[in-house]
Amino acid sequence: MSTVVEIKRAIEKLSPQERCELEASLHPWPDDDWDRQMQSDAEPGGKRHEMMSASRKDWN
Repeated sequence: MSTVVEIKRAIEKLSPQERCELEASLHPWPDDDWDRQMQSDAEPGGKRHEMMSASRKDWN
């Protein structure tokens, strides 16, 4: 791809997930305190991870 027109056409064919990935790579957004806390909470041993595990047990 060598022209802007070709690139725009290719972008139109991307899936929503691929568009998000492209957007993130073109316009990186640094993690802030909230992002880091959410990541920590989602990891095993984190608050959200424990809540999700408990919730899944209730459904079984």
